[in-house]
Amino acid sequence: METNTTPAYPQQPLHEYLRGHARTRPDATPMVWYGRAITWAELDRASDAFAARLQALGVRKGDPVVMFCNNCPQYIVAHYGIQKAGAIVCPSGPLNKEHELGYQVNDLKARVIVAAADLLPVALKVREASTLEHVFAVHYADLLPPEPTLELPAELQAARAAARVVPAGCEDFLAVMRTDARPAPVAVSMDDVALMTYTSGTTGLPKGAMLSYGNALFKTIATAQAGGIEPQDVCLSIAPLYHIAGMLMGVNTPVLVGCAHVLLFRFDPLAVLQAIDRYQVTYWYSIAPMNVACMQVSGADQFDLGSLRRNPVTSFGISFTEPLAQQWQAFTRGPCISCEAAYGLSETHTMDTGMPYDAIRWGTHGRPMPGVTVRIVDPDTGAEVPTGEMGEITLLSPGNFKGYWNKPEATAATLKDGWVWTGDMGLVDEHGYLTFAGRTKEMIKVSGYSVFPEEVETILIKHPAVKQAAVIGQPDPDKGEVVKAFLVLQPGASVTAEEIVAWSRQNMATYKTPRHVRFIDELPVTGAGKMLRRLLKDKD
Repeated sequence: METNTTPAYPQQPLHEYLRGHARTRPDATPMVWYGRAITWAELDRASDAFAARLQALGVRKGDPVVMFCNNCPQYIVAHYGIQKAGAIVCPSGPLNKEHELGYQVNDLKARVIVAAADLLPVALKVREASTLEHVFAVHYADLLPPEPTLELPAELQAARAAARVVPAGCEDFLAVMRTDARPAPVAVSMDDVALMTYTSGTTGLPKGAMLSYGNALFKTIATAQAGGIEPQDVCLSIAPLYHIAGMLMGVNTPVLVGCAHVLLFRFDPLAVLQAIDRYQVTYWYSIAPMNVACMQVSGADQFDLGSLRRNPVTSFGISFTEPLAQQWQAFTRGPCISCEAAYGLSETHTMDTGMPYDAIRWGTHGRPMPGVTVRIVDPDTGAEVPTGEMGEITLLSPGNFKGYWNKPEATAATLKDGWVWTGDMGLVDEHGYLTFAGRTKEMIKVSGYSVFPEEVETILIKHPAVKQAAVIGQPDPDKGEVVKAFLVLQPGASVTAEEIVAWSRQNMATYKTPRHVRFIDELPVTGAGKMLRRLLKDKD
């Protein structure tokens, strides 16, 4: 199934759109951060200054720069500053612990990281045993207004109250972005790598999926077109900017279109209602439980939510159904149309399908975006299956990634003749709508976060009592899935499941921490020693 129509936009990197807005309407406001308005001129000047500082440090075209912080304006400044220098944006989830950040830094051989102040202990520990040389410190409270217009989450309240410290050996990001330095011009092509987002691919430890300026532009255009987003719109950005979907909605689309967006550090139902009311938000990408939480806010009827007209939703934890959409529209007391958002993955810069707002088919993930071809194949033979039959989802579009960083074998297994073999099962019906049915790969999805079994296992065997480890996903009514660990202990070792869970919380991101632990005598393996995780499900 293919859609060919594409809108006309200049073929240039997104940071050139940013420069264009700064030239033509420098005082317009593209971003609001809890009441602090940031203009196009400020955003362009600050990202220029950071790009210049990177160049002064010897960062060159194609060098990786790691981003290690939550949602904040500085994230967007750094993102575009890195790309203006011709370097590669490499997000690392702020829930990552030392093992996880260290793996990514060493895989990239990165020399520079931008880290939030509360994450500096992790970054500095990683620097001791990695290629890292330079650490920029970001303070979340720096750009908050004196009198916030929206409810501040506890993390930002704590940041405001804490002493502002830049540790020895770190550089103050705010001081850098407030200079007037300008970077030397860097010639980039649309095929150059602009972003490296870590994903499992089909199997194994996380890999850096290399995405180009052209990939980003293609999918950002598709997103803007699907949502009918125009310069007069006001978007609400809550999804994590370090995730590909949050990046698409919070970093890319406002810059392409030239619209404003209200940026939140994280989801808070009261802050969402306040933002929609105060700033007349017209477009919000949400996760289904967020909608439910907003409808449960005491006194919600005092907020004017009638400006909201589009609300694409991703089903995580709960399914976003037609009755829930009807309930949401009644709650907002306006024209808001909400539906399942899309299907996509990191290797394609996501948004491969989208739901037409005038032709919603509940239970599906919409139709292919303009320029995207979806083909359903037999995963064993590669033959295309008949319409309506289940098979592996494969994708072809200008959004497809260039391969995995320094992983030619993994690239060859996923990227075949330009097609991305997703490892996901699904079907396309007679109307061209895709339904995603599940994963053939072993990645675990916890509240929408990707958990890679081999990564968790690698950390678990660092515990002195653990000899071998294997993890699988276990269905969970609230999180979709949670991690279950099967452990073989060292001879003579003694440890409880509770102790393993507590140790895991200290050594890996919370969502990766096993919620269930079972001790077994041996792990199921093939004659060649390959783990057979699927057999562990029989032991549940």
